[in-house]
Amino acid sequence: MKYLLLKHYRGAPAAVNNVPMDRWTPDEVDAHMQYMNDFAARLEGTGEFVDGQALAPDGAWVRHDGEGEPPVTDGPFAETKDLIAGWMIIDVDSWDRAVELAGELSAAPGAGGKPIHEWLEVRPFLTAPPVAE
Repeated sequence: MKYLLLKHYRGAPAAVNNVPMDRWTPDEVDAHMQYMNDFAARLEGTGEFVDGQALAPDGAWVRHDGEGEPPVTDGPFAETKDLIAGWMIIDVDSWDRAVELAGELSAAPGAGGKPIHEWLEVRPFLTAPPVAE
């Protein structure tokens, strides 16, 4: 089963070590990124890593505005660009394994080199269309 692990800048419950990344030292950012890379590399070795990316704070909403019309854009909005920091897709045997890995990823170091203990959103991939009742 595939799961999406979402890291949030905002919108999730506060982390234990809740210092925003833009207030970390360069060494703290490097240590955090190294932890993330090492975690992904370990999961590549077990065959559980599918993909992962950090997201830039830039972006915009886009929508179709009718046949022959150009797409409409709006934004970027601070409340949305700050929401998702990045994501990782894992392919594991069970929900319990997905939760175990999310818990481990939650311990990535942050300010002061201490674990963030951030909340991660774990979402299973939809494997079949929802059934209307």
